[in-house]
Amino acid sequence: MTHFSNRNNNINSNGNLWLKTIFILIMLSGLTTFLLKDKKIELKKASQQIISNIYHSPPLTMEGGNPHLRALMRTISASEANFLNPYHVIYGGKYVQNLTRHPDVCVTITKGPNEGNCTTASGRYQFLNTTWAEKAAKYHPQPSTFFVWKEYSFEPEYQDLVLYNWLNDSQAWGTDIKELLQQGQIDEVLKLLSPTWTSLGYGIEDNVMTRHLPTIYHKILKEELEQSQKNYEL
Repeated sequence: MTHFSNRNNNINSNGNLWLKTIFILIMLSGLTTFLLKDKKIELKKASQQIISNIYHSPPLTMEGGNPHLRALMRTISASEANFLNPYHVIYGGKYVQNLTRHPDVCVTITKGPNEGNCTTASGRYQFLNTTWAEKAAKYHPQPSTFFVWKEYSFEPEYQDLVLYNWLNDSQAWGTDIKELLQQGQIDEVLKLLSPTWTSLGYGIEDNVMTRHLPTIYHKILKEELEQSQKNYEL
């Protein structure tokens, strides 16, 4: 009698233990779901905040130039380098201080179609080292020269000027980008530039900002046109 009683007690004890374990697992599952849901809400809010910040893409360092091209440059940087100090950022979000030349730091790509490769994308417009070397040689206004060697400063103003001169070169793009923008064809321009900056909507690396770029451009253009008018009136 005692033997069967102990056996029954053991069964009951084991059963209670299993029930407690199952209950705890259910509770943890519910908590995990709740936390993940909370995390998704936080990420969504953060994403919305980022987009909100993009609409206030910082002004260019360079002065003058066509307001449509200036607005386009700020739009490119809104998608490619949406950071507080975009001129000093390299791929992945790390900042560098020395801009006497292109940083030329190769950072491993952690996601997307090029995962595992490394990139030297740097600055407000995420110039690759090879792209910068090629375009700076053609469009940089003030290279420093030592005998036959030339150095191209990567300071903010020169990042702006090299890109501005490149975008303003109709032969480089096979069309007049400035004229397309003045005709209101921002989507056509973004499509044209997407092979170079792949987050502009027609490339291979869309991001959270991509679909907002036409709206961002129009808002920035309004700012640039107003500033241009003020400068004209001075």
